[in-house]
Amino acid sequence: MYKKQLSREQALQKLKHYCGYQERCHSDVREKLFQLGVWKKDHDELIAALIEQGYLNEERFAIAFAGGRFRIKQWGRIKIKYELKQKQVSDYSIRKALKQIDEEEYMTVLKKLAEEKHASLKGEQYMVRKKKTMDYLRQRGFEPELVSQVTNGMKQ
Repeated sequence: MYKKQLSREQALQKLKHYCGYQERCHSDVREKLFQLGVWKKDHDELIAALIEQGYLNEERFAIAFAGGRFRIKQWGRIKIKYELKQKQVSDYSIRKALKQIDEEEYMTVLKKLAEEKHASLKGEQYMVRKKKTMDYLRQRGFEPELVSQVTNGMKQ
């Protein structure tokens, strides 16, 4: 927490640096404003200035977030959608971000994760392996119908 009160210009400079470093959502910026000790009445004005100057864009954030979580952490659409909702991103931006995930690549990752998990459970009975694999994939945020489709096609 900052000891002295920042002026609007100082706060705006800090926020520009904060948003320029990586894509941010509105709720992250609001949280940062509270950390900086900026008066609540100035929050909307500062956020509007960041949007006007192109530092803050919710749609751009959602697309970057969804792409990163899918490619790096290999999350499914359900988990990505849930996390974006937690960050108070609009439904429109969430839908647009999820459309950016390539369907073919999505299925490839799902199959790869299923095979890896299934192979790691060698000592288990077939039905136990299948159930644990399905639970694992659902926990990663993949759609139940896709999970069952992929696991039903697996060998014993």
